[in-house]
Amino acid sequence: MRLPRLSYGQSLFALATVPLILAAAAIAAMVAIQSERTAAREIAQLEATMIQAKRRELRNYLQLARTAFITIYGNAAPDDAEAKLRVTQILSAMVYGQDGFFFVYDYDGTNIVAPRQTWLIGRDWSGMTDAAGVPVTDRLIELARAGSGYHTYEWRKPSTGEEATIMTYVMGLQDWRWAIGTGVFLDDVLAQGAIARAEVRARVTTQFMWIGGITLAALLLVFASGCLITIRERRLADAKLKQLTQRVLDTQEEERGRVARELHDSISQLLVGIRYKLELARRLTTRGEPAARGALDGAIAGLQGALGEVRRISQDLRPDVLDDLGLGPALKSLCEAFQTRTGIGVEFRTVVFRNRLDIEAKTALYRIAQEALTNIERHAAARHVTVRLFGHRRGATLRITDDGRGIARRTGGLGLRNMAERIEQLDGILRIGPDADGRGTVIEASVPLTHLLPPDSGEAVPHAAE
Repeated sequence: MRLPRLSYGQSLFALATVPLILAAAAIAAMVAIQSERTAAREIAQLEATMIQAKRRELRNYLQLARTAFITIYGNAAPDDAEAKLRVTQILSAMVYGQDGFFFVYDYDGTNIVAPRQTWLIGRDWSGMTDAAGVPVTDRLIELARAGSGYHTYEWRKPSTGEEATIMTYVMGLQDWRWAIGTGVFLDDVLAQGAIARAEVRARVTTQFMWIGGITLAALLLVFASGCLITIRERRLADAKLKQLTQRVLDTQEEERGRVARELHDSISQLLVGIRYKLELARRLTTRGEPAARGALDGAIAGLQGALGEVRRISQDLRPDVLDDLGLGPALKSLCEAFQTRTGIGVEFRTVVFRNRLDIEAKTALYRIAQEALTNIERHAAARHVTVRLFGHRRGATLRITDDGRGIARRTGGLGLRNMAERIEQLDGILRIGPDADGRGTVIEASVPLTHLLPPDSGEAVPHAAE
């Protein structure tokens, strides 16, 4: 399955929003985890505090009960049935709250006192367990034999008849072999914990909503900013495109005008001269004069000159040597023609390596050299020019140096803009500035390694100076 390709604007929006979404998700996860951990510690601490308070409450209850019968127990013999009856009566009457009561088991497991659940009285409950399998009677008797202790299990609540968690505190009357205890149900503790957990979940949900809202607002802001930037950039691009189109049209008109002037000033005049000489030769031939031969020779010479002018104009438009032999020979020919035409000394240096520049790079560097030499001829008043072409690990570089007064860097200069635009299309670098001594001008155009063809390319011509 082929994934859809994102546009530049979509890629920019994704680049801005994806990290934001990931960061918001990470923050939300960290907040949730930290809140859960903090809440778990707080709830556990709350429950432990409440359990501790319940334990103190149970001990106080049992201490009050013990105070009520300790005199009877202390003065009675181990088999005093009347004393035992009086104590069971006292304990049966000591009920509190909706579900509070005291219970008594003998060490054999028989229930003696259970005022709110009388159906337990008189029956042997040894081995009794709650719904989860936790021993009840045997564990209570074991704690009583040891002196006292706490035990938590599931027990039927007298007020509702439903199973609930109860915590009991039991102590032993060793002379009578009794286990006396009381218990409190932990519904309020568990309910308080559930309320706290619900509050934590609500707080985490609220935090998630805040984070989501802030993230959504940020995304909307990024989207709006992206739209504004896109609209602005599109307008600027349209304006630059119009300017570029106008410059292209101006360049085309300028080039057409130059070619027209070249044709009018050179080719047209030569052809007119040839026509007059041919007419003269025809008239002389008709009269049989010997001078007709000289007129024909002059016409032939003029025709040769016209052909040379046509070749020169063609070379200016697109030199054949650039396609046939490569950039090095084309630049050498350009420098020689420049030196012959202007009288300015030109030193051309290059290394000998394969013709590996692609056609776009060769054309761009050749045109930059043309523009640079034209500017030197018109503005620099230079006496010597150095043109150097060389390759390196990062690509290829053309460096043109003159000893003149420098190039005026006008923003409206069409030649300099053409240089910059040509090298920009190749993702290259154009540097224009004074030389190391502060005199003259250095123009350096570099194209990246991506514009060099592989060594085994079909366009590679061995030993072509590039």
